[in-house]
Amino acid sequence: MNSKTHLAGIGFGLLAYGIWGFFPLFFRQLAHVSPMDVLSNRAVWACLFVGLLLSLRGNWGKVRAVFRQPRQFAMLALAALLVGSNWLVFLWAVANQQVVASSLGYFLTPLVNVLLGLAVLKERLNRLEWISVGLALAAIANEIITLGSLPWVSLILAATFGTYGLVRKQVPVDALSGLWLETLAMLPVCLLYALWQSQQGHSVFVTADTSTALLLVGAGILTALPLMAFAAATQRLDLATVGMLMYINPTMQFFTAVWVFGEPMQSARLVSFGLIWIGLFFFSWSAWQKYRNLG
Repeated sequence: MNSKTHLAGIGFGLLAYGIWGFFPLFFRQLAHVSPMDVLSNRAVWACLFVGLLLSLRGNWGKVRAVFRQPRQFAMLALAALLVGSNWLVFLWAVANQQVVASSLGYFLTPLVNVLLGLAVLKERLNRLEWISVGLALAAIANEIITLGSLPWVSLILAATFGTYGLVRKQVPVDALSGLWLETLAMLPVCLLYALWQSQQGHSVFVTADTSTALLLVGAGILTALPLMAFAAATQRLDLATVGMLMYINPTMQFFTAVWVFGEPMQSARLVSFGLIWIGLFFFSWSAWQKYRNLG
């Protein structure tokens, strides 16, 4: 791998995780729109935008191949349910001043992946991974003590995105085709919701506010852009580097929540983040060692 390729990969990775980290700032502009309305628009506009990209690239053959494999399409429908649930809870968190909780959820995601590997793929954990899992469980226990209840926003975001990654890896479909099929699978639910809302006198896809309409269209485009940049990064970088860049998104969310949105940060909750950050250090160290051993 030459230096130009590596530098381009770093650039694509920074772009992808930077856009994802920017999401709370963007979606806060849509806080006056219900999360389900935003999700429905996001799915529709992403489906149209990605469909246009597929047409320009002439990649519809890959999509048709999935339709000939019912199991693959069913897996992508399950992936759509998981990522759609993740989007919906994230949108609710942004609209309800819970971005600190959402950042904690995305920090937890790599450790959820470790647990899924243990439970589903029957992988064995090494000592460092057990330490990281133990620290994550300690952080969740601290959250329960601090909040007096389960940190459901963080847990749902971590569980849905972690499981989405597990399901998505089982389907050998490229990122762009997969995203189009996932958003396509979301459309029946979104359209039924829009029909129900129209019977209540509320329009989901039509708004008199031009700026809101443009933001809703932009939400669909922003769904596809970071995924494309991420795919380009993974083609140019080793897994260890991609893993290090992964923490940019929740870190940006965390600082946005505290410094821009002014969300309260109890000292007890800092303990939770401290435990997670130490756990992620052990997790990253383990991942780096595995990568070096493979090399």
